[in-house]
Amino acid sequence: MKYAHLSAGFMLTSIIGFLISVFFVNGLSETWGFTFMLFFSIMFISSMISMTKAPYMEKDYQDELGIHNKIARKTWRKKK
Repeated sequence: MKYAHLSAGFMLTSIIGFLISVFFVNGLSETWGFTFMLFFSIMFISSMISMTKAPYMEKDYQDELGIHNKIARKTWRKKK
C-alpha cells in the first residue's frame, strides 16, 4: 500500500475546524457539533498517519529547498 504526504494546510484545517466545532457549532446544535468534531478528528488522524507512514526521500526534499543548488543561492542573495 502506498501512502502520500498530506499538506500542512490539511492538518491546520483539521485543527482549526475541530476547535470551531467545539466552541461554536456545538453550542448551536449538539448533533452537528459532534458530527463536525468527528469529521475533523478523522482528518487529523489521517494527516498523522500520512506523516508517519509515507516514504521520506531526503534527496527529493533537498531539491525543493534549493540549499544545495548554486543557482538558487545566487538568485536568493540578489533578492536581499
